[in-house]
Amino acid sequence: MKRFNLIWAVALCLLFTAGCSDKIIPNTELPIEAQTFIKTYFPEVPISYAKKDYEGLSYKYEVRLNDGTEINFSKKGVWDKVDCQMSEVPAALIPQMIANYVQTNYAGSVIVKIDKERYGHQIELSNDLEFKFDKNGNLFDIDD
Repeated sequence: MKRFNLIWAVALCLLFTAGCSDKIIPNTELPIEAQTFIKTYFPEVPISYAKKDYEGLSYKYEVRLNDGTEINFSKKGVWDKVDCQMSEVPAALIPQMIANYVQTNYAGSVIVKIDKERYGHQIELSNDLEFKFDKNGNLFDIDD
């Protein structure tokens, strides 16, 4: 019985560690929704590479564009992070209340990163300030 439990534990460890890897994939293997997102919001920027990131039994997609932009997608192709490095995140991706807050309080800065989180959104400005907003667009944390 002990031997069986040991074999079972080793098999489970191998399964989970083998599943924690990345795989470069052709752009055509991205979900259609992810491909459409890239064509819509970054039409002039070619894809540098696309990866399928395995996390245990699940996975997500990571795309890097030639201008350095990094976009993460769920396994269904829904975006959850857009990091444009030092250029501006497309305005259509930013909820209006968040855009208004930034324009009113940080007019000289632009949003260079946006993350969808369980609680709402996290953004980063070009001046390196980070903000957290709840699902209603209300600011609740600033990290400088």
